[in-house]
Amino acid sequence: MPDAIDTTLAQALEESTAIGEIVIQRSNAAAFIICHREDLGRDDLESFRKAEDAIEIARQDESGKYRPLKTAPTLRRGWRLEVADVGELRRALDHFYPGRLALLSARVQSRLTTTPLRETLNRQSGIYRVAGKISDQQISEVVGKLCKSNGGCLRTILWKRDSSGAVPSTMLPNEKFDPAYDQTGHGQPAIPLLCQEACNLLVAECRAAVKTDPNEP
Repeated sequence: MPDAIDTTLAQALEESTAIGEIVIQRSNAAAFIICHREDLGRDDLESFRKAEDAIEIARQDESGKYRPLKTAPTLRRGWRLEVADVGELRRALDHFYPGRLALLSARVQSRLTTTPLRETLNRQSGIYRVAGKISDQQISEVVGKLCKSNGGCLRTILWKRDSSGAVPSTMLPNEKFDPAYDQTGHGQPAIPLLCQEACNLLVAECRAAVKTDPNEP
């Protein structure tokens, strides 16, 4: 019997066949074919048939550089992955976009909670403790640069800057916080890649902003 995440994915596919940079097609009643959105319609793609093949596909960008952030818009092209059923599709998508389907399922079930950025920063320890000293303006600049969909990250931000409910960055468009918006810019219905809490990369950038501030002792 499908679990809650498989059920959420099956329901989402009734409204959209895209997630991040990936497009999903049915090859028969149960099987699915997935590829890069920009490769749709090509017949010269390298074929894969195991969900675990997604690990290697997602590992590096077009230039062969390691991708530390899997939701960055840097997924390489030139591949085609066929999986047997929705369970295998879920496993493949979890390799491409780790944890995102679980968050979507939690949101559908009204169980998703978010954490303000300052709360995340204030609980840091060790060398990252200093990140909590970052100013609101610095937060706006760091988030605006690192999290922008064009060249940064395709996640839809659900968290706030702090307990006041302020947006994390005034440099980002309102669409960045809207799960109904296709963050790739294609303007198509898409399954959102939700972001409920600042990632480790953002925490590191916040620390770096404080450390490079000439006013910080």
